[in-house]
Amino acid sequence: MDLFVAEHIEKNFSNHRALDDVSVNISDNSIFGLLGPNGAGKTTLIRIINQIIAPDKGLLFFNGEPLQQKHVAQIGYLPEERGLYKKMKVGEQALYLAQLKGLTKNEAKKRLNFWFEKFDIGGWWNRNVEELSKGMQQKVQFIVTILHQPKLLIFDEPFSGFDPINVDLLKNEILELKKNGATIVFSTHNMSSVEELCDDILLINNSKEILSGKVKEIQKSFKKNLFEVVCVGDSDFVFPSDFVRTLYVEDTDGEATMNIQLQNTASSNDLLVFLLQQNIQIKSFKEILPTMNEIFIESVKR
Repeated sequence: MDLFVAEHIEKNFSNHRALDDVSVNISDNSIFGLLGPNGAGKTTLIRIINQIIAPDKGLLFFNGEPLQQKHVAQIGYLPEERGLYKKMKVGEQALYLAQLKGLTKNEAKKRLNFWFEKFDIGGWWNRNVEELSKGMQQKVQFIVTILHQPKLLIFDEPFSGFDPINVDLLKNEILELKKNGATIVFSTHNMSSVEELCDDILLINNSKEILSGKVKEIQKSFKKNLFEVVCVGDSDFVFPSDFVRTLYVEDTDGEATMNIQLQNTASSNDLLVFLLQQNIQIKSFKEILPTMNEIFIESVKR
């Protein structure tokens, strides 16, 4: 079932078309990657989902109903541009924002105490926001975003300002949120995170949808018949020219790593049979699928 659906969305600003016939299907209890270069239209779509702005054309549905104001309470949004009040105390501000989401003061404080301890920022409750590092402010905003346990969470560049340890912490929390039933829209330029976290993606460029679908299926559709073989033995044998398109061999301490791109008419079985006929020991054999970063660049350049 789809939690959120957008059909043929169009949005114009003055003489600029920000979204041009864009459609989105976000499955319930999934992580959905919203991708595109700067200025592609991602933020416009996020603002439309949050009902900050309305589309000029198109239909929007939330949990099977036309998108309405009441659905805002079921959405949590962490924008790319952070917005905590620097002169307010951390705990006081988090409590205020939680109550805006419909939590009682007691329930908000109970949940905040749990998350502040989990993120190791409990000692900062009575400190001003301006005393926190960028990463710690990010933790506070992340907590406030998820605190009311919304059905749909939208994270726009959530890892900005984090060191690798805290990036890993946040990734684990995002996966845990999904495990507990949340649906997550994840907008980022970090393609390795897309491969790790996302089930489906939508790639927008120049206001138009140019690529969508499941991450694994997209990677397979872009594959280039490329394989990596690690072997021990004499790798100085000749592949038939009508069999291999490109070949790169790197020898290290008697072990050869070969990147082999086959002609379209050749298969992995053909390659394996040929290699087994040579005087070598095969240690590993795997297909190399393109990374999401490579797919992103290729699709946008296209």
